[in-house]
Amino acid sequence: MSQLTWKSSGLWKIVAWDEPDFQGRKQEFTSECYDTAACSLEHVRSARVESGTWVGFEHPGFQGQQFVLERGDYPCWEAWSGSSAYHVPRMSSFRPISCANHQDSKLTIYEQENFLGRKGELNDDCPSLQAAGWGTNEVGSFRVHSGAWVCSQFPGYRGFQYIVESDCHKGEYRHFRELGSHAQTCQLQSVRRVQQ
Repeated sequence: MSQLTWKSSGLWKIVAWDEPDFQGRKQEFTSECYDTAACSLEHVRSARVESGTWVGFEHPGFQGQQFVLERGDYPCWEAWSGSSAYHVPRMSSFRPISCANHQDSKLTIYEQENFLGRKGELNDDCPSLQAAGWGTNEVGSFRVHSGAWVCSQFPGYRGFQYIVESDCHKGEYRHFRELGSHAQTCQLQSVRRVQQ
């Protein structure tokens, strides 16, 4: 995956601490952090998003589990992980999501990889794809026409999170492995728009 470069425009600000509950060493960021250890923080254990929407990663280099960080407080890992089933007590890299636009989001999902098989179009949040008529608990590929979306492994936005963006991969995710380094399955059962 090619490294993305983000320009600071005043649209994004996140404050990070190396201890839970906004304790310990503190650092402010207005652009991506490829490795928190190189930015004076061993790991991020709590954060406050003051502006913009961010995606945090378990490991340096935008690798590992992904976590959407929308405006608000994240005093500990449970606040950003959304699922106590996957204990990730820290973030080691993060970047802003530049294409987050809750008002104008469109996503096409496909049953099979390479945009094959049955397809469905979404322009609103969907807490259960199967309840909405999607015949399987898997999605093989995605086309993100606009905005950014969080795809979750289980209904109700639970389980592993995968962020798909119109600004990455030209908005095309041909195979579930393009969702991130931690993608082990194409099981995806809920989808929601990323809010700006």
